Amino acid sequence: MGVTDKQQPVLQMSGIHKHFPGVKALTNVSFRLFPGEVHALMGENGAGKSTLIKVLTGVYSIDQGTVELEQKAIRIGSPMDAQQAGISTVYQEVNLCPNLSVAENIYIGREPRRFGRIVWNEMNRNAEQLLKRRMNLEIDVTLPLHHYSVAVQQLIAIARAISISAKVLILDEPTSSLDRGEVLQLFAVMSRLKSEGLAILFVTHFLDQVYEISDRITILRSGELIGEYRASELPRIDLVSKMIGKELHLLEELPKEAKSANEGKEPFLQATALGKKGSIEPVDMAIMKGEIVGLAGLLGSGRTELARLIFAADKADSGEVLIEGAKGGVHSPRQAIDNAIAFCSENRKLEGIIDDLTVRENIILALQASKGWFQTISKKRQIEIADEYIKALNINPPNPEHLIKNLSGGNQQKVLLARWLLTRPKLLILDEPTRGIDIGAKAEIQKLVLSLAREGMSVLFISSELEEVLRVSDRIVVLRDRHKVQEMQGEELSQSNVMKAIAGG
Repeated sequence: MGVTDKQQPVLQMSGIHKHFPGVKALTNVSFRLFPGEVHALMGENGAGKSTLIKVLTGVYSIDQGTVELEQKAIRIGSPMDAQQAGISTVYQEVNLCPNLSVAENIYIGREPRRFGRIVWNEMNRNAEQLLKRRMNLEIDVTLPLHHYSVAVQQLIAIARAISISAKVLILDEPTSSLDRGEVLQLFAVMSRLKSEGLAILFVTHFLDQVYEISDRITILRSGELIGEYRASELPRIDLVSKMIGKELHLLEELPKEAKSANEGKEPFLQATALGKKGSIEPVDMAIMKGEIVGLAGLLGSGRTELARLIFAADKADSGEVLIEGAKGGVHSPRQAIDNAIAFCSENRKLEGIIDDLTVRENIILALQASKGWFQTISKKRQIEIADEYIKALNINPPNPEHLIKNLSGGNQQKVLLARWLLTRPKLLILDEPTRGIDIGAKAEIQKLVLSLAREGMSVLFISSELEEVLRVSDRIVVLRDRHKVQEMQGEELSQSNVMKAIAGG
């Protein structure tokens, strides 16, 4: 079923505002969803996609604006209200009960009963018929959910959602853990449901999938509506431009730092066919000594996943990582650290800082771990080290006994850099090192990265900001939809070239 201009939207959100303390998450955002369409919601990290969905499903209340379902104003105060109104959501992580049967998961809380007892035969029969008729899926519904693959579990979650309501289905990153065959299976189901008149809101980061299944695209950026477009009328390069806020014909070249020539340099690290199913397809990549390699791509392209495989924070299921040509590879973070590799995670709150420790204690953490807990660094030496790096990185306030949780984001990031620099790494992996920090702190960190490379350190640099990647990188590896699509250096390095590679198609 195609969308026509004469149709009325099944769902219409108008003038939506949502603020949190100090943050405007959504500002005057509007959104329409028509029956019989797949509508992609696109935007980079922090664009407001998750907030809009949580407002629509009653997780957050609306500060201002209206929501209409089938031309009637509704107030959604809770996820239960949304479900009763006919709005169901299937999340990236399947939120069902793996120990219960398929049929139990579909009808949990709504089991057919007689005289207060569940009628198992009827429930199992209903589940089988629902899956076969709506999902084209024939399985044993009496087996526990964990017996089946993630892809089948997604279809079961969708079956449950549409059995509860059949007006609006929200699919939030449903393909993030699926391989190509499983994605096609899901798309076949989505096409079937669309043909039956169901309205589907599809949230994804994969550009190829957007153009493969979507009828319309709505783009958000920084909590504001950029526009609604027919997928067939929006070129990929325009979609990327609107998502990241750069018009191709207006891009200005950044002043280039003098980049180091890679000719004659030896590789510090070589990754060969390095990949992990569901995370990133096999990648070949080398990082030379004293070279800064940037990873560019949209959120979800596989940048962080590749960095984590190189550090062995996640276990690869193909390929290997060789350090300075030595055989044996890197199979654990411990081995990575022993090979002088340091990793600053993008999630500094959960995987970086220890909130209730001081600046001093956070700085010496990696060095102390490398020595072992029986070779304790004396308190006096800890203070000397902390003072040295506080001064070198201009960490404020310059008090080593200050709790790190009371520092600004930029200064927390500098503490993490100090922690790893103290181990004297040969390769420093920086995943979004300047996210959420002020422009002054960004400039300081960029200058530090360039100076470290000049001193011979290799750096793998990941950032969502193209200007930043271009400013510091000698070479850029472009990723799209979990694939390495291009490498560029020298005269090739420009925003327009990187954006074209990201957009593809």
